[in-house]
Amino acid sequence: MDHAIDAIRTFNRFFTQHVGAIDARFLDTDANLPEARLLFEIAGREPVLANVLQAALGLDRGYLSRMIARFEERGWVTRDRLDSDARARPIRLTQAGREAFDEIDGRQRAAVAHDLGRLTTTERDDVVQALTRARLLLDPDASDGFTIRTALIGEVSQVAARQSMLYAASHGWKEELEALEAETVAAFLRNFDPERERCWIADMGGVMAGAVFLTDEGEGVGRLRLLHVEPFARRRGIGDALVSGCLGFAREKGYGEVVLWTHTVLEAARRIYARNGFECISTEVHHTFGEPIQGETWRAVLRAAP
Repeated sequence: MDHAIDAIRTFNRFFTQHVGAIDARFLDTDANLPEARLLFEIAGREPVLANVLQAALGLDRGYLSRMIARFEERGWVTRDRLDSDARARPIRLTQAGREAFDEIDGRQRAAVAHDLGRLTTTERDDVVQALTRARLLLDPDASDGFTIRTALIGEVSQVAARQSMLYAASHGWKEELEALEAETVAAFLRNFDPERERCWIADMGGVMAGAVFLTDEGEGVGRLRLLHVEPFARRRGIGDALVSGCLGFAREKGYGEVVLWTHTVLEAARRIYARNGFECISTEVHHTFGEPIQGETWRAVLRAAP
C-alpha cells in the first residue's frame, strides 16, 4: 500500500507541474486551471444552472459563486432569467467568453499534441490505455460503455497473462494455471481457423475489459475458453455479452453444441453460463493447480439460426 501511495503522489507532483496546474496563468492565458475547467463545463452545457456546475465539478458553492462573479466582471458569461422560475439564472458564454474558451481549448489541445507527437504510435497507444485504465480503476462508477470486437495482434497472449495474474490473486492458482493457459493460447494461434474460431475482446476506451475464445473441437462441437472480465469492468453485462456473442457465432457456423470447463468455486462465471443456456453435465476433482479442486463440464445445445 505504501508503495502504491508513493507512486500516485509522485505522478501527481509530476503531472501538476507538467500541465501547469498551479500556474496563475494556465497556458499563459487569463485563467488559472480551475477557471479553465469551469469555462469548459459552461461551454459544453450552456445554458446551465450553477447547481449543475457545482455537482459536475464538486466545488464548494461559495467558491463557485466567486468564480462565476469573476467571469461576469471579465464579460465572459451572462445570466438569463426564466419566466417559469425567477430564481433560476442559467449561465451562458458571451462572445468574449467563447473567444476565451476557444483560446484555452486550442492551447491545451496543442500542448497535448506536442506531448503525443514525440511518441511512436505504439507509445501513444500505451499512454492512452494506461490513463484510461487508471481512470476506470479509480472511478468504479464511470459511465463508459463497452464494445465487443475480435482480438488484435498481441491481445490473445495478453488474455492468458491477465487471467494468470487475476486467478493468482483471487484463488492462489499460479504456475500450473499459467502454463495451461499459455499452452491453450499457443495452440489457438498455431491452429487458428478463422472460419470457425474466434477470440473476442471487450473494449472500454481502447482498454481490454474482458475476453472469451471459441475453438473447434470437431464433430460439430465448439469449446468456450478463457472467459474473464477485468475487476474494474464487472457488473456492466460484459460477461453475458461475451458469452452471448460466442454462442451467436457458434450458431452461425453450424455448431451443434458448445462445451466448457470451469470450477465450482467460480460462482460468478457459473451464473453467466447458466443465464446463457449452459448446463453442468459432469464434475470431477482434479489436482492440476496443486490443491484438489472440483472442476465442472458445462454444455449448451444449440439450435440452427433462423
